[in-house]
Amino acid sequence: MLNKFNFFFMGDTDRKQQFIQSINDGYSFKGETITLGGAMLDKEVLAGTLIKLPLKTMNRHGLIAGATGTGKTKTLQLITESLAAKSVPVVVMDIKGDLSGVAKPGQTNEKIAGRMSAIGVEWNAEGNTVEFLTISSEKGARLRATTSEFGPVLFSRMLGLNETQSSLVSVIFKYSDDKQLPLLDLPDMKRLIQFIQEEGKKEFEASYGKVSSSSLGIILRKIVELEQQGASEFFGERSFEVEDLARCDSNGRGVISVIRLVDMQTRPKLFSTFLLSLLAEIYNTFPEEGDLDQPKLVMFIDEAHLLFSEASDALLSQIESIIKLIRSKGVGIFFCTQNPTDIPNIVLSQLGLKIQHALRAFTAKDRKDIKLISENYPISSYYDIDDLLTSLGIGEAAVTVLSEKGTPTPLAATMLLAPRSRMDVLTPAEIDKIVAASKIAAKYNEVIDRESALELLNKKIEEHNAEQQKQEEEKAQENEGAKPKKEEKSTVEKVLTSTTAKQVGRTVAREVTRGLLGVLGIGGTRRKKKTSWF
Repeated sequence: MLNKFNFFFMGDTDRKQQFIQSINDGYSFKGETITLGGAMLDKEVLAGTLIKLPLKTMNRHGLIAGATGTGKTKTLQLITESLAAKSVPVVVMDIKGDLSGVAKPGQTNEKIAGRMSAIGVEWNAEGNTVEFLTISSEKGARLRATTSEFGPVLFSRMLGLNETQSSLVSVIFKYSDDKQLPLLDLPDMKRLIQFIQEEGKKEFEASYGKVSSSSLGIILRKIVELEQQGASEFFGERSFEVEDLARCDSNGRGVISVIRLVDMQTRPKLFSTFLLSLLAEIYNTFPEEGDLDQPKLVMFIDEAHLLFSEASDALLSQIESIIKLIRSKGVGIFFCTQNPTDIPNIVLSQLGLKIQHALRAFTAKDRKDIKLISENYPISSYYDIDDLLTSLGIGEAAVTVLSEKGTPTPLAATMLLAPRSRMDVLTPAEIDKIVAASKIAAKYNEVIDRESALELLNKKIEEHNAEQQKQEEEKAQENEGAKPKKEEKSTVEKVLTSTTAKQVGRTVAREVTRGLLGVLGIGGTRRKKKTSWF
């Protein structure tokens, strides 16, 4: 019995040694790395098996997924502060409002001490340099963009327009450029469309062809719908310069830009519009870099399902293109969501890093989804992946990254490090203090309302109306001068020729006529005369 026990014990030891060797071989990199945690086998953290992420492949994008309460937000916080410590600027979308604590040092406790001891890494409290940004009424530096900066293609896709309507938007943008009518905000766009529909219709159609009033009406209604989601606060000046996202502080640490989006969950169209415009601006602004030793900027999109939930096929295509191309600018994009199926396959296939926290299998659909999700991971002789994904504890995840050669690393069940910053939200007073000390808040919170299409068109219409009234007055004076002077009318004549008398006379005549037609039997149904305002 003893020999048989020793045989099985030795077999288990060999298995552990082989696992440790495969992890060390798979997660050893030449360049700079950040440490995620320690590898686990049979629920046990094995010493000397640190799971690392190479900075060189951070521009290959990634996924952090897991059910509610499994620790994915803390994983996001861990990677964010680790990147900042390596002089990499970071942008995080704070949808739930629980990432502000990254600005302040954390506090240890018995659980954190036990976790760090098991992994074999020392824990030190650290805060970070943080900028709070907002696209709504939240506290922070305002993020804005003008309608002109969006351009006709992105603006049309944002509104979900068809091909015909999109082409009309392109012509409208061309008209605004030709006539030097700056489109800075949504009221500018609405006023220009109304002008094309009414006062400027002849002028517009003379140069650009006939336009469909129904198409213009649809575009106008789509803009109003966007306004109802709060887009008016986003469109305007001063436009945000994306270079301000890629900054380091005086100590060489990357600045963490926390975009506060707590009120965006009920406004997914505005959120997706803002995010797509930000990605497009980064792509158009940042120079080509190729593969750098570490990224210039990393962006984390929390609650990523909000980006895709109402996205049209055209919008998805645009997102896919940007995700493919933006890595050459030295930018990495990480999506955080509850389930990988929230991410369209065309985007999911572009994500090199995968950190999968526990999934819940309550229904047949859940079990089917887990089966599909497990197929996205490298085959492992150490794990039953389906079982692993449902048995992970809080703060544990299945991890695979891209090596510096671009190949996937072995799948590793990982106990993740505890963040060194505060794992809690800041108080309003603490947020106010950070915003007050911001180097960019004063710049972007300044209200600018320069003359744009709205004012220029209103001015043009006023001048046109004034000129028309002047011509009518001059013509009336000429006609008055050409007529012989009439004798002063008597009081009776004045009454009979007055406007009121004429109206009364017309009313009496109309009623008499209706009575006569009724007697003759040809009055029929009363026909209402259409009223024209022009």
